Order: sequence, then C-alpha cells, then structure tokens
Amino acid sequence: GNTTLELPATSSTLATQNALGVRNLIINGDMRIDQRNAGASVTATGVAPYTLDRWLAYSSPTSKFTVQQNAGSVTPPVGFTNYLGAVSSSSYSLNASDVFVINQNIEGLNIANLAWGTANAKTVTLSFQVYSSLTGTFGGALRNSADNRSYPFTYSITSVNTWTSISVTVAGDTSGTWLTNNSVGIRVSFGLGVGSTYSGTAGAWAGVLYQGATGATSVVGTSGATLYITGVQLEANTTATPFENLQYGQQLARCQRYYIKITDPAACGVAA
Repeated sequence: GNTTLELPATSSTLATQNALGVRNLIINGDMRIDQRNAGASVTATGVAPYTLDRWLAYSSPTSKFTVQQNAGSVTPPVGFTNYLGAVSSSSYSLNASDVFVINQNIEGLNIANLAWGTANAKTVTLSFQVYSSLTGTFGGALRNSADNRSYPFTYSITSVNTWTSISVTVAGDTSGTWLTNNSVGIRVSFGLGVGSTYSGTAGAWAGVLYQGATGATSVVGTSGATLYITGVQLEANTTATPFENLQYGQQLARCQRYYIKITDPAACGVAA
C-alpha cells in the first residue's frame, strides 16, 4: 500500500512548504523596483513620499536625509543587485518629537492569516541585510494602522561599511485592532533617528505609538552618514528562512497593485 511520511516542521521544511505560495509579506524587499524615480535620489519630507516601490521615507522636520536606489554604488550582498540607500543630509540633533524613518505599509488583506489581535496570533520573523557608515545599536518598530499598538526592536552593527545579516523574531500581538481589509495591516519602520516621544523599550508590545527603540543610533545625527538595506523579509515563522527570490515580473506585478507608471501613453492607447 501507499505510505505517507510526515516530516517535522523544521525551518527548512517550512521554507519548502511556503515556497508553494508567497511567504514574504514585504513587497520589493530586494529593492529591485523603482518605477517612480528610476534610480534618482529623493529628499524625504513630512508627507512621506514613496522612494523605491512600496518604501516610504518620512522626515519630520523635513529634508534631513535622502533615499536612493544603490546610493553610494557599493557592492550589494551576495545574491542581490540592489539596495535602498539612506544618506544623512546634515548633522542634526534630535528633538523629542522628531521622526526619521523608512517605512513599508503592508496591506491588511495580506496579514489576515497572522490572526493578530486574537489569542491565536502568530509569531513573525523580520530579517534583512544592512550596511552603515556607523556602528552601534539601531532600531525600528512594527505597528498597527491606528498607531496605538507598536513593537520597538533593536539590532546591532559592529563593523562599518560591511553587510550584516539581521534577524528579529516577534511574538504576534494578541491585543489591539489589526486591519485585514485593503487598508494598512502592519507598518514596518526602520529608524534613522527617532526622538524620545516616539521611542520605546525594545522587545515588548506597547499600547502607544512608537516608531523606534530607546537608545538607538541616530543616522541623521552625523552628516553624510549612511544606512543601506536590502533582503527585507517578514514571514510567519519563529526563525528566518532564506530570502524569497521572486521573478522580476512577479515582483513588479505586486508593486503595480499600488502604482503603475505609463512611460509611453500612445502605446497604451492613451491620448498624449
């Protein structure tokens, strides 16, 4: 007769199982798609313009850093051709209410399976590769659409101008409201400098708005300082699995749900 072998759900088998679908909740985590700017530098403002596809740059006060695909033209980590590069525009001293972040908003329809806000909330792991002209403890946060639930996290960079692999595991939030419609489900933020008002203790859920972690390094505090990032992945798992490489067309289609750039209107039957 037929025999079915059940394997334990290790991280490697989970990666194989998840390969049947898209396991990375982050879109354009390898920073390949830049429809709006085609590699040009963007100055971050308080209205949070999109830089590379799906990635927002928020600067309050405005114009304290720029974002550019492959800024500085350094060699990306093995397996990648692109990265998001943030560069400090001056030497700026943080005030309590200042916020400088790179952010991606994940659509609620894509996070419904996490069951956040319930007793069955799933653990997630955020992984990425980072490179900076500074060393120290850096921070970021996960938060909900209403900005009344947040989880600050930290990570360390010990060598300047060296790609470092980072992994942060977060127990799913059993409280609060996490939207599962076509509004924002989860906001993922990487801090470049966050004042004390919006910085909280890393490693715990809080019922307030935090966009960074207490004690984190301020990139905007040093003129010309850099923070480069790629390979960003957020997955329902207790450990990081290898970055999910989608074909370019697949990744572009995911980005086009939120933005389509028509470069030749005539070819699309649109009047000039």
